[in-house]
Amino acid sequence: MSNNSRTALAVAGLSLGTALNPLNSSMIAVALVVLRADFGLDVAAVTWVVTSFYLASAAGQPVMGRLADRFGPRRMFQLGMALVTVTCALAPLAPSFALLCVARAVMALGTATAYPSAVVMVGAVAHRANVEPARPLGRLQMANTSAAAVGPVVGGLLVSLVGWEALFLVNVPLALAALLMVRRAAPPDEARERGSVAELLRDSDIPGILTFVGALLLVMMAALDVAPGYRWWLLAAGTVIAVLFAWRELRFNRPFLDLRLLGRNRPLMLVYVAFAVFSSVYYFVFFGLPQLLQEAGGYDPGVVGLLMLPLAAMSVVATPWAVKAMGRFGVRRVLLAGVLLLTAVAALMWLLTGTLAIPLVVVMTALMGVPYGTVGIATNQGMFVSARPQERGVAAGIYQTCRYVGAITATVMIGVFAAGGVGQENWARMVLAMLVLCVVTFGVSLFWRQHTVAGPAPCGRFRAMLA
Repeated sequence: MSNNSRTALAVAGLSLGTALNPLNSSMIAVALVVLRADFGLDVAAVTWVVTSFYLASAAGQPVMGRLADRFGPRRMFQLGMALVTVTCALAPLAPSFALLCVARAVMALGTATAYPSAVVMVGAVAHRANVEPARPLGRLQMANTSAAAVGPVVGGLLVSLVGWEALFLVNVPLALAALLMVRRAAPPDEARERGSVAELLRDSDIPGILTFVGALLLVMMAALDVAPGYRWWLLAAGTVIAVLFAWRELRFNRPFLDLRLLGRNRPLMLVYVAFAVFSSVYYFVFFGLPQLLQEAGGYDPGVVGLLMLPLAAMSVVATPWAVKAMGRFGVRRVLLAGVLLLTAVAALMWLLTGTLAIPLVVVMTALMGVPYGTVGIATNQGMFVSARPQERGVAAGIYQTCRYVGAITATVMIGVFAAGGVGQENWARMVLAMLVLCVVTFGVSLFWRQHTVAGPAPCGRFRAMLA
């Protein structure tokens, strides 16, 4: 193979692998109603198939990044794709919903190896091709964004034509293709630091990961009232474990989540809070609207997937526009404009309490795609300019965790507001909750100020990534 062909194949394989995590996080949105019917679940119970994936992703990405540093990114990428292949081939045979959630969590761990491993490999790929790393990084970013956006469309068609089992089976050829392409074309791993298993466990901050996941699980169980009569005990236990998590992370040299970074960087902390709350609003629509259309509107999952397509299209259109606007008006103005538009669209979602006519739904999903693309890229840029160059890797990991926390929050709140099913009356309460979250996002964004750090011009870097 020529050098150019090898580089193109390597980037394609890395992009395909990194796309599996956002693709699987979004495809499930149109299968929730079908899963409820097949397993006899309510809305609160079915949210665990979503939250199990996000919890595993939130905990897995930083850990997999450290494993890639130690054992080699190419090796870890292939291991992750192999894990996805085996898990997704067996998942449709799961005899219970609990095992299905376990399969989703294992799949999330496998897909979580892809992005950190790909980011590490990009440097070697770019060096071999004699190009700037920003270009292959841009391909990875676009693969992530596009996969998350088209997920409901793909998921809707698969569920409609085959069933929810297809959401797992479709990953088998995709993961195998990514594994073989990277094995064929990616540069071999360099010599990596080797250590004992005890040292690896110590450096991975396993206690920090366990307390993080434990605190989230207990708070979620309290919010969903999975153990009637013990809600306040669960909430209290979750709070205590959260305090222990913060104490542990502040004392550990290589923490799972670097809370000290947030403490000494107020602009970065504000970006994280704004992005987490914004993600809650977005995933309210992302997971709530498909259920509303299927239950209250009676639409087929395939139709629902197509109705979500305008969201994907408009988010792709809005992203490069927002990049150009940031170069002209600055990150803060574009961020505030995006949040204001998000608030207006959330308010317009109230119209769906009166009718679920297809033209109105298409307009609503298209409008939601604009603030999704705008606020998403603006907060990403805000994170980039707020972090010091030597801390941007850690900062990017925490940024992804904020996305997962926002998604988990949205799914839990949907379960609270609509435990018996998502109808138009419940949707009205969800719209009110979205508006409150929009106000919080705007307030946090209003306090953010760009923190100039040394390094290449951020907007120019983003333009290069999108080129």
